[in-house]
Amino acid sequence: MKFIEIIKTIIIGIVEGITEWLPISSTGHMILVDEWIKLDVSPEFMEMFLVVIQLGAILAVVVLFFNKLNPLAFKKTKEERNDIWQIWFKVLIGVIPAAIIGLLLDEWLYNTLYNYITVAIMLVVYGVLFIVIENKNKGKKATITSFNDLSYKTAFLIGMFQVLALIPGTSRSGATILGAVILGTSRFIAAEFSFFLSIPVMFGASFIKILDFGFNFTGSELIILITGMVTAFIISIITIKFLLGYIKKHDFKVFGWYRIILGVIVIVYFLVPYLVSIYI
Repeated sequence: MKFIEIIKTIIIGIVEGITEWLPISSTGHMILVDEWIKLDVSPEFMEMFLVVIQLGAILAVVVLFFNKLNPLAFKKTKEERNDIWQIWFKVLIGVIPAAIIGLLLDEWLYNTLYNYITVAIMLVVYGVLFIVIENKNKGKKATITSFNDLSYKTAFLIGMFQVLALIPGTSRSGATILGAVILGTSRFIAAEFSFFLSIPVMFGASFIKILDFGFNFTGSELIILITGMVTAFIISIITIKFLLGYIKKHDFKVFGWYRIILGVIVIVYFLVPYLVSIYI
């Protein structure tokens, strides 16, 4: 295979590793990157690749939070193990809405909404929401500051916000973090719970996409898939650590402004050539 395809794959992996965890929409960015960086693969493989590459990013969460999420460690007390099981039960409750609706509407969503117009609109809309909600919550103290404070009802409601992320350009982490903050969760707990929710969601989505595609990868396709996942894993480690450090002292408004600016750029980028072709 051509070396340039590896370079393209690494770029896509970097974009995935950054945007999967920052509330700026990984799927939206991946769709936009695909507009500018065309991998020499079949459309069927590309559809699967854009989902399965996220496995690399999810493995970063598993590695970073392995001790916190492992209820079977011998060094943990009975109470600590019980707390960890409670976190997992809340995660499972939280993924139910997106799992059901995602399975029912997956094909329709991909064929109808996976385009730059949807991405641009969602980038701007949720960018504005981030700024408005952060301004509204300024000075307010969170009522949920630990996972013990997080009820099953709140976990389910956060999961309902995650359903919004099925629309490209919304951002899974953005929707869940925004929803959690609205429900009274601290930014730190909101971010961590968003990370944990991603584990079953992304593993499930990747498994389904691989089954749909089949396991008959060519050598080039396998190299591209592994390269993308490894790159996404490494970059995700860095991004997650950055975000958890960042939110201890800052709010999410900067991501809101980024989304608005990017959304406008996307609209201009695609709309101007269209208008020129019509009037010239």
